[in-house]
Amino acid sequence: MHRVFVSYHHANDQWYKEELIRWSNENEIFEDWSVHAGDIPDEWDDEDIRIEIRDKYLRQSTVTIVLVGTETRNRKHVDWELYSSMRDSENNPKSGIIAIMLPSTGCTHVHADHKNENIDVFPSFSGWHPVSSREECKRDYPYLPERIIDQVVSSEAKVSIVNWDNIYPNYPERLKILIENAYKDRENCKYDLARRMKRINS
Repeated sequence: MHRVFVSYHHANDQWYKEELIRWSNENEIFEDWSVHAGDIPDEWDDEDIRIEIRDKYLRQSTVTIVLVGTETRNRKHVDWELYSSMRDSENNPKSGIIAIMLPSTGCTHVHADHKNENIDVFPSFSGWHPVSSREECKRDYPYLPERIIDQVVSSEAKVSIVNWDNIYPNYPERLKILIENAYKDRENCKYDLARRMKRINS
């Protein structure tokens, strides 16, 4: 199993994160390397939190799943986690990225970014949707973090987008394929890191 870091908005989407981990453990989908409640002291300042997440959790994982709810795109910690997942360094190699749109977003589109993924994951599904521009991406995925949009519209990065209901609770094999694809292609991804990291929640 691959080591996965789950990035999400703690206040709104804690249930989905906990349920994803429970479901993964039950079906042996991935090994959880994400931050849990109480792992990081509340009194730490932002820079200490960022360094702890980068050096302790993301360093050990190879795939990052971002659970996208209605406020996820506005959270600075999510942006830091995505940036650190995409940044490649000797001590912290880059990870593969998967975005899972939560039911609160009302998203109906999915985006396959790896070879044969549209066939391997959803062979009978007609909703796979290629994205040709930033405007189109924002229209189809209005809650997607800007840093993910940067990658979706790039021809050199690979980030697949699926909906929670497309995988949970009946299709663990689909998530296994998505994770495997993200893992295999991570080293060849040339992520766009030009966007500055968020300093405040927006």
